[in-house]
Amino acid sequence: MQSKGIAMKTDTVIDESTAAGSEVTRLGAAYSWQSIAFVILSICGLVTGIAYIFGFTWDGRRLLEGEYYWIFIGFFAAAAFLALPAKAGQSTVPIYDIMAAVVVVGVSFYFANNAWDMVQAGWSHLYLGILVWLLMMELARRSGGTPFLLVVVLIGLYPLVADHFPGLIMGVPYEFGHMIESYVFRAEGMMGITTKIVAEIILGFLVFAGILLATGAGAFFIDLANAGFGRYRGGPAKVAVVASAFMGSLSGSIFSNIAGTGSITIPTMKKAGYPAHYAGAIEACASTGGVVMPPVMGAIAFVMAITIGVDYATIMIAAILPSLLFYFGLILQVDAYAARTGMEGMPEEDLPSTRKVLMRGWPFLFVMAFLMWGLLYMRWEYYTPWYACILMIGLSFLRKETRLTPARLFNAIRQIGVLVTQTAAIILPIAFVVGALTITGVTGSVTSGLVGLGGDNLFLVILFGIIACFIMGMAGLAIVAYIFLAVTLAPAIIEVGGLNTIAVHFFIVYYAMLSVITPPVGAAAFLAGTIAGAKPMKTSFTAMRLGIVIYFVPLFFLFQPALLLQGDLTPLLYVLPSIIAGIMLISGGLEGYLLGAGLVRPWQRLPLIAAGFAFSFPGPMTTLIGGVASAALAAMVWHQNRAKPGLA
Repeated sequence: MQSKGIAMKTDTVIDESTAAGSEVTRLGAAYSWQSIAFVILSICGLVTGIAYIFGFTWDGRRLLEGEYYWIFIGFFAAAAFLALPAKAGQSTVPIYDIMAAVVVVGVSFYFANNAWDMVQAGWSHLYLGILVWLLMMELARRSGGTPFLLVVVLIGLYPLVADHFPGLIMGVPYEFGHMIESYVFRAEGMMGITTKIVAEIILGFLVFAGILLATGAGAFFIDLANAGFGRYRGGPAKVAVVASAFMGSLSGSIFSNIAGTGSITIPTMKKAGYPAHYAGAIEACASTGGVVMPPVMGAIAFVMAITIGVDYATIMIAAILPSLLFYFGLILQVDAYAARTGMEGMPEEDLPSTRKVLMRGWPFLFVMAFLMWGLLYMRWEYYTPWYACILMIGLSFLRKETRLTPARLFNAIRQIGVLVTQTAAIILPIAFVVGALTITGVTGSVTSGLVGLGGDNLFLVILFGIIACFIMGMAGLAIVAYIFLAVTLAPAIIEVGGLNTIAVHFFIVYYAMLSVITPPVGAAAFLAGTIAGAKPMKTSFTAMRLGIVIYFVPLFFLFQPALLLQGDLTPLLYVLPSIIAGIMLISGGLEGYLLGAGLVRPWQRLPLIAAGFAFSFPGPMTTLIGGVASAALAAMVWHQNRAKPGLA
């Protein structure tokens, strides 16, 4: 099977605002009334955010934190009721959603007006608080689906019956009124960490992602990946991996990336000869990994930084090697599949020139370098993305194709609004999960209970942790799973094993995130399978196999924090080479082709996977045994392919 020379050529700027948002919103045409209303609400919310973050004054005074939070909630919750459909296939905005948008703006501004008394004198309003709670529940349903709603509702109502549960999950009970007061008006709920994350910390990064998309970054990264990898065997799939990794990192949204970038990469892979389910699985894995790949990553990275109490730069640095190892394994499997099936690279004449791509796209690389400098060196976590936006807008005027014309600026604001609205609709309801865990004091009892169940056996506690990550991740969203497990499971693992705090939290993030590609509810794989025209469940199983490295890597860095660039880095000298070799062996066993050796016979595949895992697992004994077994198996594969060249 040979590729058909299909290149993803994107010499012009793509209207990526439509590509990314059309699958999940009902905004319609660019200048429809709902689109215009949505953009107006987004502008109001963004202007307020800029004023608060940079400390601008109005009539001699700055916005209070509580004032800003409620104004932000009002504008973007209203935008969510306009953009997010109440049911599948709904393309128009019904009157009840218009009313909901008006109500949420009015109530939020009323609360903003009373923000000072809310903080100083404990002001609250029960009935309006209940109304806000109900509206947030509806946003949870629209943004995360029924499973997410059930998680938020069930955990959110837990304080009402907290004293009726057995010891491990017994907590302090709350009456309904006091519970609503804590959720809506206090720092334990909506006035706390969840709103701070979306309204302050990641807002600038979401705006930056929208500006990049509007100025043609998606087209540039696809062209750059084409120029770098298109000529090699399995070129279209490798281009998809690289391009989706970059865009997934910038947008921080798995599903927007699949809908946007995947709409280009998946058809191209299919035309090159990849089965539909395989093409969808590649895109799902690449987009999922992008959320934990520096420099931007997703909202969950910011939640982790705040939870642990470190700056974002520390999290970004820690994520470098795990994300590179994941994409290394994914590229290897794509390459092995191409080698096994006889795929070739795309013809040179169909590929863009690397020099021309870089000349056209150097502003994007320059802005990315500036972003990393600001985050890592200057530590401007709140301000760097805003400065990067200004720089990117200025540089966009150097070329006619990227210049932000009024039409492109409108689309840019709409895309930014979609990103912020979707993120807010997901994160704001999580306040009720955080509030329930906080006010009942159940986190401490769960931690001690897990330690007790594990019997001080670290591996048993870790096993419980993996199961909990999968269950929580499948029941809701990765960020919900992380928030819950960060305050319950993480302390238990740290207490029993004395392991590195950052390593433990990354361990939870990775396993919770895996739910989006893991059957039976691999939502990311299902979306990619739909775009590819493949069976969703088959796509999900294929994605799980392609993303196999991400199932193993958390165990590696849990026991060897040097892989997260934490502590003494000397172990990297011997641990990293063994992990790289192990990933090569695992990928070879999974795909039936070992790089440098040739085709792997069916009976050799499982032993090769086992030997590769043992060789890569940190520990002298496992590395020694796995190394010997791996060397013997690799030599056997090499020899049999040389003895029978037809196998290679």
